[in-house]
Amino acid sequence: MADYRVIDTAGDFADAVDRLAAGEGPIAVDAERASGFRYSQRAYLIQLYRRGAGTFLIDPPAIEDFAPLQDVIRHDEWVLHAASQDLACLREVGLDPERIFDTELAARLLGMPRVGLAAVVEELLGVKLAKEHSAADWSTRPLPQPWLTYAALDVELLVDVRDGLVERLASAQKAELAGQEFDAVLHREPKAPVAEPWRRLSGIHALRNPRNLAIVRSLWHARDDLASERDVAPGRLIPDSSILVVAKTMPRTRRALADMKDFNGRASRSELDRWWQAVDEALASSDLPASRVPSDAPPPPRAWAARNPEADARLRLAKAAVTETAESMEMPVENLLTPDTLRRVAWQPPADDSPAGIGAALAELGARPWQIEATSQRIADAFSEAAQSIHDASDAAS
Repeated sequence: MADYRVIDTAGDFADAVDRLAAGEGPIAVDAERASGFRYSQRAYLIQLYRRGAGTFLIDPPAIEDFAPLQDVIRHDEWVLHAASQDLACLREVGLDPERIFDTELAARLLGMPRVGLAAVVEELLGVKLAKEHSAADWSTRPLPQPWLTYAALDVELLVDVRDGLVERLASAQKAELAGQEFDAVLHREPKAPVAEPWRRLSGIHALRNPRNLAIVRSLWHARDDLASERDVAPGRLIPDSSILVVAKTMPRTRRALADMKDFNGRASRSELDRWWQAVDEALASSDLPASRVPSDAPPPPRAWAARNPEADARLRLAKAAVTETAESMEMPVENLLTPDTLRRVAWQPPADDSPAGIGAALAELGARPWQIEATSQRIADAFSEAAQSIHDASDAAS
């Protein structure tokens, strides 16, 4: 088995750029982060492979300027698995493709039963790919050789996988729609920052009292500030469960907080003053958060029958039609049309509920042309059937 070396000097990086420029065909790209260990989502290893060039494992923190690499490969097709997971950290160092081929997304569109990299590699190439280091702390230095071997294999087989998927997409007449999906991933706008990120705390749905929520908010921000300062994943300081138990209990003194056995984590006692200050401020604050946050999203579908029977009928019939279409196209229904998109158009349909009107509404919600072509007529028919069923029921009742 080959020994792999990390590129961490300007000279070695320049040599890698020259060799990649001399290679041919698509470029396989992957990135490893330290999620669960570090606060940031930066790349701690970037892997590249190109036929005729070889495999390159680059240490991003050690390389000051990725512009020479970007200039060489920007116009070529980049092959990534689950591109949406890596594009942000690649762009952070200045690597931004003009064209991509997403092997995970292609596998989904082909209806493959398992779409993880190891599963796709095994189905297409007959090679078993171990994934034992996928959750490793990639900020570790030096990186162990078994980790580097794992990282290299993630890209060394990716171009072959891409070629196999290209053939399957062509055979299934899905090459065009796959291209639209890849382009959508590449040009998707970053999500706007969440106004109150602390509300994403695991288990917070069980709390409704504003004072309890104020403690969650205060502790979350105290933890986040410390995590950012130390570049440590917040949950490694104190877990979400500890924040929740403090918010529910509402200890009234520093000693009471210190005595809580369920308040744990590596920094639960070493930073006790910090946590108590957060709790104390929340207990005294008059600025209490709202129990519920207004949302422009439709209510949960389980409430539709009582709140909006017409919308409920539209959703039930349209969901069945879209599911049937997805099955006929041999792909997951969520790849044909996201559940949120269908719910929104069913809850508040356009005034023009013809196929063209439905298509325009879907486009406004971000659906791609191929998705609109495949679903707009079926959704329009379902809405018409729903309206007729409501009308018939009304006549029968009167």
